[in-house]
Amino acid sequence: MSSTARVVIALAAGLVIGIAISMSGNPTLHAIAAGTEIIGLLWINAIRMTVVPLVMALLIVSVAGFSDLRSAGRTGGRALLLFVTFVVGFTFFALLVVPPLFHWLPIEPATAAALGEFSTSSNVRDQAQQLPGVTQWLIELVPVNPIRAAVDGAMLPLVVFSILFGLATSCIATDLREALVRFFHAVSETMLTLVRWLIALAPIGVFALIVPLASRLGASAAGAFGYYVIVMSGLMLLQTLLLYPIAAVFGRIPVKRFAQAVFPAQAVAFSSRSSLASLPALLQGAEKSLECPPQVVGFVLPLAVSIFKVSSPIVWLTGAFFIAQLYGVHLGAAQVGLILVASVVLSFSSPGIPLGSLLLLVPVFASAGLPVEGIGILMAIDLLPDAFKTVANVTGDMAVAAVIARRSRAAGDTG
Repeated sequence: MSSTARVVIALAAGLVIGIAISMSGNPTLHAIAAGTEIIGLLWINAIRMTVVPLVMALLIVSVAGFSDLRSAGRTGGRALLLFVTFVVGFTFFALLVVPPLFHWLPIEPATAAALGEFSTSSNVRDQAQQLPGVTQWLIELVPVNPIRAAVDGAMLPLVVFSILFGLATSCIATDLREALVRFFHAVSETMLTLVRWLIALAPIGVFALIVPLASRLGASAAGAFGYYVIVMSGLMLLQTLLLYPIAAVFGRIPVKRFAQAVFPAQAVAFSSRSSLASLPALLQGAEKSLECPPQVVGFVLPLAVSIFKVSSPIVWLTGAFFIAQLYGVHLGAAQVGLILVASVVLSFSSPGIPLGSLLLLVPVFASAGLPVEGIGILMAIDLLPDAFKTVANVTGDMAVAAVIARRSRAAGDTG
């Protein structure tokens, strides 16, 4: 049985068992389901343990492996251009699809009465104030201490350092350059071996994470909140499906082959709600199943999981319309435009903390005349939508890698 089939079976079994536990209402079964999450979290932590050394080693080896600095620059330029193109394209999609969906949103008195409870359940303003401003974010792109950035899990500064380090290897003596590249190549191969062991355990990890997730869904699917969860999850699923033909047309890859390559990463994304945790499965799918050049895979995918969030325009606009309906606020064209422009610009600076992209909405909501407290509601009911968001983002990462791999082969920039 293939690894993909084993993960599918584990995912389906976890959903069925978790939903059955939710419907039973048995506290003992709920406690058992919650206990299985420990196994899943240990598995996710083991995957995350490999991410920082893997990202650094892959980027350094990949950048150093390009035939010249121009090849590396062209590949990086293509990646950034595709990131922006994808986000802008789905911005127009969000503008067409999201507003009509919320004309049918049912608002009941009980829902309005519950706003206070949800709004005060999260100190949104306090958390948002801890985020760096635009100036500070730009300054911190170049890390003062790369080791500290690695310890803190600050991926974007770490990516910048790794790329510059890889570029600098082209300016040192050949023997030193080759020794350095061999060292980081050994690190990356060692990390990938560890990753293969962890991916072999994926069915256990996915099952252990999905059972408690599914057991908690029953309480969140009611009334207006249930409507939001269904709409957001459905839109994320639709976006994910749209990325398949995009990868097929522009990457010249059959849809079935792309689906098989990306599914293990999607399963990790859905169960962990972390794009970074999906990186090892993405790397394996791109290199083994799609046969993308190692230099492209090692350069594009670590960059993509660090800064590329293709779901941002749909997520932000859907959240804004939902909160506007709940609080009776009318969103005009100017406010909608502000939210969409912000979703494009700020999508590349999401902090590496749980629900960090929602915290970025604080100044946007304030500028659009929406109650900032509404973000607390989004955070409270974001469990299932966040899983689908991560799947969409991971699928976008793989689609970009497939397109760039094809272009790089044609341009001869792969080594």
